[in-house]
Amino acid sequence: MSMIFFACVVRVRDGLPLSASTDFHLNQDFLECRKRLKALSSILARYPSRGTAKGHNLSIHFLSSGDIACMAICSSSYSTIMAFCFLEELRWEFAASYNSRSINSASRPYAFIEFDNTIQKVKHHFNSSRGSRAKGSWERVEEELRLQPPVQLQLEATELLNGLSNGGHAAGHVEVAPTYRMQPVTPLGILSLVLNIMCGALNLIRGVHLAEYSFQEDHEGIGNVIAFFLPFLACVFQCYLYLFYSSARKVKTFVLLLCVCSCNIYLYGLRNLWQISFHIGVASLSSYQILARQLLEKQPDYGV
Repeated sequence: MSMIFFACVVRVRDGLPLSASTDFHLNQDFLECRKRLKALSSILARYPSRGTAKGHNLSIHFLSSGDIACMAICSSSYSTIMAFCFLEELRWEFAASYNSRSINSASRPYAFIEFDNTIQKVKHHFNSSRGSRAKGSWERVEEELRLQPPVQLQLEATELLNGLSNGGHAAGHVEVAPTYRMQPVTPLGILSLVLNIMCGALNLIRGVHLAEYSFQEDHEGIGNVIAFFLPFLACVFQCYLYLFYSSARKVKTFVLLLCVCSCNIYLYGLRNLWQISFHIGVASLSSYQILARQLLEKQPDYGV
């Protein structure tokens, strides 16, 4: 299948990964290609601004500009021009979001992890509508590649294999597929989980009982049933967001908190002010704990 499988943004001078798409493929060829990309990213400073490492089924394309380089793993049948249109789009998006100072001051891998949302959107667009986004830049990129063809490498090239076996200072930085480790769970965080589970259970029980009555006798009570079930789902997702990393956590957290608050206010009459305050208070505590629990920063030997 002709498509883009993986993309990342790295710092040219040392190969430090700044952001990457969160796709995971278990195909052996893809896993091997990721290792080659890891090695290549650590020696990008040796090459011109554009390059392609060809393989039998997969290819790596890279585009360097200033402090950063955008890299992608595509199927070998994927258009080279389209691949570089994609990388250029990615480069513009990243340059519009971050300045050189923040890039140079980054000290840990995936310091701009939130950019993975943009990578996913651009990648999905290029994979789903093949070229509609790139029509404006297709001719320009084609002309640039004709005047200055990208350097051609082989995935089995000696320098890539050496990069994998020797490691080196820069290679120690690179990790193509990000692994997200969260800070340790705190006692207050455990308390928020327990209270959240209790609130979720209360919402579910009340919702089920009310649903039985509403479907049999009072069909106008469906709104109240929904107002019980939505906070139940919100409690479940709040527990998930606290325990596991998810992109756009802040937005999701505020949406879930707003859902709990709105539904409990809607249920005024079926719940008294103390009950409403309790549920909103628990949701607020859980939201605070979600936002307070950050990714665990890696130590300098993270690549070992």
